[in-house]
Amino acid sequence: MSKNILLESFKTEFQSAPFSKIKNNDFLPAFKHAIKVAKTEIDNILKNSEAPTFKNTIEALEFSGEQLDRISSLFFNLNSAETNETIQKIAQEVSPLLSEFSNDITLNEGLFKRVKAVYDTQSHLELTTEQKTLLDKKYKSFSRNGANLSQEKKLQLRSIDKNLSQLKLKFGENVLAETNAFEMLITDENDLSGLPEGAKEAAKQIAESKQKKGWMVTLDYPSYIPFMTYANNRELRKKLAIASGAKAFKGNHLDNQDIVLKLAKLRHQRANLLGYKTHAHFVLEERMAKTPETVQRFLNELLEKAKPAALREFKNLENFAKKLDGIDQLQKWDSAYYSEKLKQKLFSLDEEQLKPYFKLENVIHGAFTVAQKLFGLQFKEINTIDKYHEDVLTYKVVDASGELVSIFYADFFPRPGKRNGAWMTSYKPQSIKDGVNNRPHISIVCNFTKPTKSKPSLLTFNEVTTLFHEFGHALHGMLANTTYPSLSGTSVYWDFVELPSQVLENWCYEKEALELFAKHYETGEIIPMALVEKIKESATFHEGMQTLRQLSFGLLDMSWHGQDPSNIDDVKTHETEAFNSTKLYPDVAENCMSTSFSHIFQGGYSSGYYSYKWAEVLDADAFEYFKAEGIFNRTVANKFKDNVLSKGGIEDPMTLYKRFRGHEPKPEALLKRAGLIK
Repeated sequence: MSKNILLESFKTEFQSAPFSKIKNNDFLPAFKHAIKVAKTEIDNILKNSEAPTFKNTIEALEFSGEQLDRISSLFFNLNSAETNETIQKIAQEVSPLLSEFSNDITLNEGLFKRVKAVYDTQSHLELTTEQKTLLDKKYKSFSRNGANLSQEKKLQLRSIDKNLSQLKLKFGENVLAETNAFEMLITDENDLSGLPEGAKEAAKQIAESKQKKGWMVTLDYPSYIPFMTYANNRELRKKLAIASGAKAFKGNHLDNQDIVLKLAKLRHQRANLLGYKTHAHFVLEERMAKTPETVQRFLNELLEKAKPAALREFKNLENFAKKLDGIDQLQKWDSAYYSEKLKQKLFSLDEEQLKPYFKLENVIHGAFTVAQKLFGLQFKEINTIDKYHEDVLTYKVVDASGELVSIFYADFFPRPGKRNGAWMTSYKPQSIKDGVNNRPHISIVCNFTKPTKSKPSLLTFNEVTTLFHEFGHALHGMLANTTYPSLSGTSVYWDFVELPSQVLENWCYEKEALELFAKHYETGEIIPMALVEKIKESATFHEGMQTLRQLSFGLLDMSWHGQDPSNIDDVKTHETEAFNSTKLYPDVAENCMSTSFSHIFQGGYSSGYYSYKWAEVLDADAFEYFKAEGIFNRTVANKFKDNVLSKGGIEDPMTLYKRFRGHEPKPEALLKRAGLIK
C-alpha cells in the first residue's frame, strides 16, 4: 500500500488532523485498512484463552477500533462541513461497509458470550460506577442490536441496517443539492424595499460571486431569514418560502418522499425484529423519558399550556397585519415579516438596532469570557495546526494552571459544500488510557452572515444565542473527564445532551454578561441598558407560537416513529394529520417538511426531537439556581462542571442533575420564563 497519511499516527502538534495532506482518494483504502485492523483487535479478544474479565473483554472492546473511529469522525465531519461530489460518492461506498462491520461485532456470538459472562458475574466484581455503566452499555449494545436473534433474523437485520445507512446519506445529499440549486436573482432594486443595508450588500456579493448582475437571495439561512423578515415584496417572500418548504418535494430526482417512507418503515421493521413495538420504543429505552407514552404526555401537557397563548398571539398578529396592510389571510410567508413589525411596535426594538453591537469577533470573545469566568478556561488562537477550510478558526484551550483542556475549531460562514444549520462535533474524543488523559478536539459549525466589503460579520440576536448554544455543547465536549471514550463528553442520553447548550443561552439575556461583549463595532460603546431591557422584555414575545412550532416538530417525529407506519403511503397526507393540533397557518400544497427534516431522517433525532423542549425544562430550572446565587458564581459553576459537564454519560442523567441541583427539575421554571404561567 502506498503511503496513506490517514493510517499513520498523526505526527502533528496535539495529534491534530493533517487536513492539508489528506487526499480524497486516501479515505476508501484507509477505511478498509482500519476495519481490517479493528477486526484483528476483536479476534484477539475472542482468541484470549483466559476467562472473560472486565479488562480483557469489556475494556479491550471499548478501546478497539480507535483508528477507525478517528478516520470516521474526520470523514463524516468533512461530509457535513466541506463536502463535494467525490466525498459524497465515497460516503455511499463506506456507509454500508461500516454498517456491516458494526453488525459483525454486535452479531458475533463468541464476543457476546464473553460480554455476557462478565455481565452475569458483575455482582462479584469490584467495579467503579463508570465501569458498571460501561459494562451495561456494552451488554445492551449487543442485546439491543440483535445478539439474541436467530441466524435468519440476524441476516435480515444486516440487510435493514445497510439500507438505512445508505438512505440516510442520500436524504442529506438531496437536501443539500436542493438548497444549493435555488437562486432568486433580483434586478430591480425596488424589490429589495424594506431589506436592511447589510442584507442588500450581502445579496449583491452573492450575485457577484456567481457572475450575475443584481442581488441574489438563496436558501442559506443568512440570506433567507433577513429576506423573509424584512422584504416588503410579499410575492417574492412567497416565492422564497415556497422554495424553502418544497426542498426534496418536487417529484424530481432529488425527491425524498420515497426515502422518508422507506426510512420510517425500515426503522419500524428493525424495532419489531428486535422485539420492540415501534422505533420510538426502541430508542426511548435509552433516554430519560423511557417510553413514547411519556413523550406524548409531555408534549401534550405543554401543548395544553401553550395553545391558548399561541392562538391569542396569532389573532393579534392577524389583526395587526389587517390594520397595517389590509391582509385578510395571514400566510406562512407573512409570519416573520409581521412578527418583526409588531415586535418593533410593541418594544420599539428592531433586530437591526441590535446587530451593530454583535460583531462576530466580539461575540466569540464574549463566549470565551463567560467560559473563563465560570470555569477558568482560556482560549488562545493558534495558527500552527491544519484547517479544512481557510474560514476555520483554531484555538488551544487551557485551564487556570496552563494545562491543555482541548483543541477547538470554529467554522462560522455558509458555503456550497456545507449543510445548513449549526452543530457541534468532535474530531478526537477524550479518554484516559495507560495513565494518560487524552484531551479532545472539538468543533462548532454555524452559518452566519459573512462580512461584506463595508461591514464585519454582524450577528442577529438569534445568531448570538445560536453561537452560545453550540458553544455550550462544545464546553460539554471540552471539559469531559472520563476514562472511556464512549461515555465521554456529549455521549449522554439524547434528551440530556441539550442541557449544557440550552443553559448557556441564558447568559445572552443578562446585563452582566452582555456588558462583556456587546459593544458597537464602530464606536466601542457598550450596548445601552435600555436595549438590554427590551431584549429581556421581548424574550417571551410570541413564546406561545414558538412553543407550538417546536411541539409540532416533536409530534411529527413521534407520528413517524411512535406507531406502525406500514399503512402510510403519502408523506404529505400523513404530515398534515400530524400537524392538525398545532396548525395556525393555511397549508401550502407545494410544501412538505418531512422531506427536508434532516434532524430526524439524517441526524440522530429520530424519536428524539422532543428533547429540545425536555432539556428546556432542565435548563430553566438549572439557570434559576445560577440566578439565585449570581450568574458568575464559581461555586454553582463548579457544581455544574463537576456533576454535569465533566461526567459525560457515566451515570444516569437524573442522578447527575440532582447532584448538581439538589432536586428533580420542575417544569414551572420553564413555563414562568416563557410567560405561559404567572
